[in-house]
Amino acid sequence: MEIRATTVLPAERRPITLHTADGLELVGELALPGGGAAPAATLVCLHPLPTAEGMMDSHVLRKAAFRLPALADTAVLRFNTRGTSSRHGTSQGSFGDGEAERYDVAAAIEYAEFEGLPRPWLLGWSFGTELALKWGRDPEVEGAVLLSPPLHRATDADLDAWAEFGRPLTALVPEFDDYLRPDEARRRFARVPQAEVVGVPGAKHLWVGEPSVRTVLDAVVQRVAPKAHPLPTEWDGPATKDTGL
Repeated sequence: MEIRATTVLPAERRPITLHTADGLELVGELALPGGGAAPAATLVCLHPLPTAEGMMDSHVLRKAAFRLPALADTAVLRFNTRGTSSRHGTSQGSFGDGEAERYDVAAAIEYAEFEGLPRPWLLGWSFGTELALKWGRDPEVEGAVLLSPPLHRATDADLDAWAEFGRPLTALVPEFDDYLRPDEARRRFARVPQAEVVGVPGAKHLWVGEPSVRTVLDAVVQRVAPKAHPLPTEWDGPATKDTGL
């Protein structure tokens, strides 16, 4: 069976609640490899801008949770930042323009640590890349993969801090991005010696279409769970179909 946009592969999925240091409860989900298998790595997903319909169920992050526990033995932790709604529910609080969300990022990392989830990597998309760069420099974090980083809220000072942090950083930058394209991204990220900027031909900011999603998930797995790379495009076991938002 070909893995398609709506394919949901087996995993142990459960709703979670994150508790922030400033007293909010955030809605989330943890997807683990099935059968009690220990994850090889963990993705802590940071979603796009909630004021532009970004949420934990934005399609690339949703498909990561649908596929990677089965295909790459990777745990996928998704959550709605403060004031954000999705089919999983609405997190308490209100949008903090990337500043108050520091508590949200910390709560997700702390949850991964408390649950003993191995090798946590941040997977940020658009606004989520800003949260990763600004607030993700935690000793528990192995590194970060950034999808369509705008480098708007995240400044050169944040990049310098990540350079000092020393953890791996990969930026997947669409050729036709609306905010930051590969050549400019390479210039901006040059101040982070361990940063890798990957220009993706033909791609756009929202990574629409199954070829773009496969490119993203393959690149993510290559960094966080390399033994599972490249990801298969066929699946022979049980599967269900996502019925949509």
